[in-house]
Amino acid sequence: MSTLQYSLARPAVTQSDLTTMAQYMFWLMFRNVASDGFVFEDPVNAGVLSRPGCVLASPSWENSATQVSQDYVYNWTRDAAIVAMELAAGPLPTSQPLIDYVQFAQTCQDSGGDFDRAAFLINGTPRDWTDQTDGPALQTLAILQMFARLDPPTQSVASAVIAANLNFLQGAYQGQTYNLWEEEYGASFFARSVQLQCFQAITANTLQIPVPGWLSTAIPWLQNALEGHWNGQYYQSMLPVPADYRAPYDPNIDIVMAAIYGAVAVTDTKLLATAALLRSQWADPASTYFYPINGADQQCSLGPMLGRYPGDVYDGDTDAQVGDHPWAVSTANLAEVYYRLAAQIATTGTVPLDDLSAGFFGQLGIGSSTTPAAASAALQGAADQMLQALVFHSDNLELSEQFDATSGYEKSVGNLSWSYASFLSAVRARTAS
Repeated sequence: MSTLQYSLARPAVTQSDLTTMAQYMFWLMFRNVASDGFVFEDPVNAGVLSRPGCVLASPSWENSATQVSQDYVYNWTRDAAIVAMELAAGPLPTSQPLIDYVQFAQTCQDSGGDFDRAAFLINGTPRDWTDQTDGPALQTLAILQMFARLDPPTQSVASAVIAANLNFLQGAYQGQTYNLWEEEYGASFFARSVQLQCFQAITANTLQIPVPGWLSTAIPWLQNALEGHWNGQYYQSMLPVPADYRAPYDPNIDIVMAAIYGAVAVTDTKLLATAALLRSQWADPASTYFYPINGADQQCSLGPMLGRYPGDVYDGDTDAQVGDHPWAVSTANLAEVYYRLAAQIATTGTVPLDDLSAGFFGQLGIGSSTTPAAASAALQGAADQMLQALVFHSDNLELSEQFDATSGYEKSVGNLSWSYASFLSAVRARTAS
């Protein structure tokens, strides 16, 4: 009798419950969060140890797998904030991880260097990396979400962190930044959207967080700036539009992400027009960018899985610029748009169907004669298939950054914190729909 190996057992995806599986993924994500009793050692920078509240983007580095030459053992402000949102919404037995997150955020702020540094060493000192103005906004949103669960001393720290973020953003929101993919510099739709969400949340807060007077000017400015990204067919992710080897760069999944983490409404038919192009970009066999795995998955009522943008050449394993593959975060975020929209339609009894969104709804068989109840059910069913594809291609629920576009096997760095967080966020939206 051969030895039983857990790796030989796979979940029966369509017979399993997504909410139940999310409970396991929460704790898989939590493994990447440092505490005073769970300390990481930096594999590249000798002697650097993690401080409580640090969130590893991934525990993978260049010598952890023979085919991977990427090092993700850092705390990205954006990724950490997105994980912190799920920690705040999850089944933590105590608030200590939230307290640690806030204190680590202040450590990073106080460490010197550029205030909007995108990534830090695991001890909270700046990494030699790009600057991105979405980070302070997302960090503020995460802290607002957990604020009521913090003890009074940490609430004071949290208020100071928020005040410092707002002080920085006052001088940054009209400026340019590196985008969330850390590739292009300019006016970022995603950054502007999360800044707008942050400013609106501060304005509406009931936590006694002071509301700066300049927000009344900043909010309409950002709303108008976001409209300027519409080109008649889709929202452009960066202005000026990139013209380098990454072109055309649009449609870009960060538009969908702007609806998940930012202020773009899921009923915005311009967003839905963009989302329709994103789906067909990788799911339509006639598309130049079609993923073969999506064709195979379709036969099993799974998927599709989505990538970042057309012609992406970062395969996640090396810097060789050799491939375009689906990402877990991209797929889960579009699924969440479906779930949120399903909930909106169920609540309002109205389908936001117009000339711009007709293609989006048509992909799911929704037309002018479809009832709101049927449209909501179709959206939820389509989202379920996308999350089920992630589970099916996962390594027993462990999620990497990417999946091979042909085979579907996981690739790039393993146990990506953002992959788990995006799955968890989508499932929470499903429960509400």
